[in-house]
Amino acid sequence: MRAVLSSILALAAVLITWASAPAENYPSKPITLVVPAAPGGVTDVIARAVGQRLGASLGQAVVVENKPGAANQLAAEWVAHSPPDGHTLLVSPEATFVINPYLFAKLPYDPIKDFVPVSGLIGIHQALIANPSLPLHDVAELIALAKREPGALNYGTYGLGSTGHLNMEMFANAAGVKLTAIHYKGATPALSDVIAGTIQLMFISIGSAVQPWQGGRVHLLAVGSKERSARLPEIPTVAESGLPGFEASSWFGLFAPAGTPPPIVERLNALTQGILAERQLREKLLDPQFFEPMTGSPTDFAAFIKRDTEKWRRAIHTAAVKIE
Repeated sequence: MRAVLSSILALAAVLITWASAPAENYPSKPITLVVPAAPGGVTDVIARAVGQRLGASLGQAVVVENKPGAANQLAAEWVAHSPPDGHTLLVSPEATFVINPYLFAKLPYDPIKDFVPVSGLIGIHQALIANPSLPLHDVAELIALAKREPGALNYGTYGLGSTGHLNMEMFANAAGVKLTAIHYKGATPALSDVIAGTIQLMFISIGSAVQPWQGGRVHLLAVGSKERSARLPEIPTVAESGLPGFEASSWFGLFAPAGTPPPIVERLNALTQGILAERQLREKLLDPQFFEPMTGSPTDFAAFIKRDTEKWRRAIHTAAVKIE
């Protein structure tokens, strides 16, 4: 019996040593941050900012690799099938994990089984904007107009099933109105058409809305945060404008392939959280764009994703949005 017990303990010691070895030697080569979008967008910008600082902290090069296409599926599939050693990571918006599973009948990755959440990166609250030609200045007037003319008002999105689309669907459902969606391939062309008056409304990030609003090219009706922005205290929230509890936001996070050793995940989380707390990063990138750093451990991030998944499941089911 003692011999058997000794063998078991020896085997356990070997397994522990084997499991900890990758973490002790990490990173042993350059790290790739896979981004499911083209260069220049929010996902790419935050990945490069965080990646540069991660590389300096870890003493290894961090390379950003852009793999856009198929609603983030190409990049997610690539990372899901990569070795779980912390050298290939995914920087992704929430759609990959909490929206795509309810929009598509089949995905080439499992958002739960194929990944481990490492750290939240940034949250972005959206703003409800309107072309100045509309005879309204607040949410109450918008709802009243939409009720008088069902379906007459249209809004731009940055793609079918995008947060800009689904947030407006949630708004219309909560307000009891009917609005007509016009889908674009990106937020910039949709915003340009709101400014031009080709379309009338949209939800877009506060950072993108502020400049045209300050220039008088759009009306900023409300923000989708829980509370008013400290930098825009004069702009009410949608929630306080007649739709209690309403929020319009999006987020971006860092993920690793499932099976990545917990010590590596914890180390990446600690370094990322430190980066997001850097004063220089906040002053030069986060604050000017109204990006809010997401704080917390991998466990906190996983719990947040679980809550957010239920929110989007309900929204997509109510809006009856499906992509074949």
